[in-house]
Amino acid sequence: MVELLIGKKGTGKTKALIEKVNTAANVANGNVVFISKNTSDHMYEIKTNVRMVDTKELEIESYEQFYGFICGIISGNFDITHIFVDGIFKIVDKTLDGFETFLKHIEALGQKFNISFEISVSIDVNDAPDYIKAYA
Repeated sequence: MVELLIGKKGTGKTKALIEKVNTAANVANGNVVFISKNTSDHMYEIKTNVRMVDTKELEIESYEQFYGFICGIISGNFDITHIFVDGIFKIVDKTLDGFETFLKHIEALGQKFNISFEISVSIDVNDAPDYIKAYA
């Protein structure tokens, strides 16, 4: 399953995502992963049993690279049940080029390994393409 939290910057997406992270951490039968460009901003808000992954120093430049990064996380730990991504456009430089393909790939990955993905996307709901709205 892939779910997108969409809205303009400052509309509370990160707060809502962190609540979902902590809820998942309480009930998951596996590991919960939180990926962000700067996890230190949220380290005191997220439960300690959540694996926090910071992409700040990784220079991820495309959705293909980010998909490979996620595959690497999964390959190193097969008991992941949830992956949360805060601010996808901060990680992959605010572009929609390749985003639709990325969503299809992680949806297939989620089905194959039974992983739920939740991703925050800073975009006005009215300006979002239909393929983004379909995951909201």
